[in-house]
Amino acid sequence: MRVKKMSIYLDHAATTPLHPSVREAMLPFLDEHFGNPSSLHAYGRTARHAVDEARQQVAEAIGADAGEIMFTSGGTESDNAALWGCLLAQREQGKDHIVTSTVEHKAVLESCHYLETLGFRVTYVPVTSSGQVLPQDIAEAIEEKTALISVMYGNNEVGTVNPIKEIGEIARQHQLPVHTDAVQVIGKKEVNVSVLPVDLLSLSSHKVNGPKGVGALYVRMGTHFRPMLYGGSQERKRRGGTENVAGIVGFGKAISLATSSTAAAFARLAGLRQAMMTEWDRLGLSYHLNGHERDHLPHILNVSFVGVETETLLMNLDLAGIACASGSACTSGTLEVSHVLEAMNLPIEEARSAVRFSFGMGNEETDVIRAAQVTADIVARLRGE
Repeated sequence: MRVKKMSIYLDHAATTPLHPSVREAMLPFLDEHFGNPSSLHAYGRTARHAVDEARQQVAEAIGADAGEIMFTSGGTESDNAALWGCLLAQREQGKDHIVTSTVEHKAVLESCHYLETLGFRVTYVPVTSSGQVLPQDIAEAIEEKTALISVMYGNNEVGTVNPIKEIGEIARQHQLPVHTDAVQVIGKKEVNVSVLPVDLLSLSSHKVNGPKGVGALYVRMGTHFRPMLYGGSQERKRRGGTENVAGIVGFGKAISLATSSTAAAFARLAGLRQAMMTEWDRLGLSYHLNGHERDHLPHILNVSFVGVETETLLMNLDLAGIACASGSACTSGTLEVSHVLEAMNLPIEEARSAVRFSFGMGNEETDVIRAAQVTADIVARLRGE
């Protein structure tokens, strides 16, 4: 008799399973409602109405106006569009300097690296040992020709939350636009741009149990912005191209569901995170917690098991039916140490033994405790204990 392999998915920070209600909302737009939203006939009007409704759902989820939401292909495009759109506009005013941090998503960091080859200047502000950006460091980096400040809201690898409100208030004093990547934050913490002093904010559908290949960029009314994509007047002339109607509909439904009970989701996910550490403590497993002890996202747990190589542990966990990661999905599969852990000045033995567990829909406490026990057994075996 074949024993059924255990399967526990603990990599929700990389991507999430599609919510059944999201799938149901999308299906008509993969079949009978196939019209182009730019067409004037009934097929087009049906599609246009669906896109408009989803835009309103995304706007309501973050306290914005529908006209401030621009749909994109995902978080990476949203980050790129925020930087390029703002900087191209600011360069017309003679400004060419960017302030960002050393722990940003690669969509921001690699964009900054390329912008440097085009003559823009970038200040990469360091972070604390917990991976947090300090507002005073941002303030000190600002200069006369600063065009944009871009600091992520919550880190995708270690879960540390940055003081975006304080950073935004500093930017307001200098009349500077602020971009924040809130991809990991939405649905876990309240995001309200009516009170949060940011001008551009990135979102991604597949991080909130929506479909892949769709995201959004919030662009505050009055923010100077230039499009990256030309060839059509879609998205208020900010992004040319026929809209991904089914994906947008799914995103609207997903973000609406994700933000309808943020407080409850935070409590549940924080409980799962703590349950894993509590079980390790009970078993006497030694580990090092990476990230901020207090200011962190509830669904991300990054820990180091000194004495065990990350890739070896991940392979053993996968064979045991437990899916987790070494950090950002965009750099998984490489043997390089995470740029986030390097920026935190983590000792090399801790950086090379770090694993990220991330929780979400479908995870129960019994699953998490079981995964903690299996992890402890594997770590002990690999350490020769």
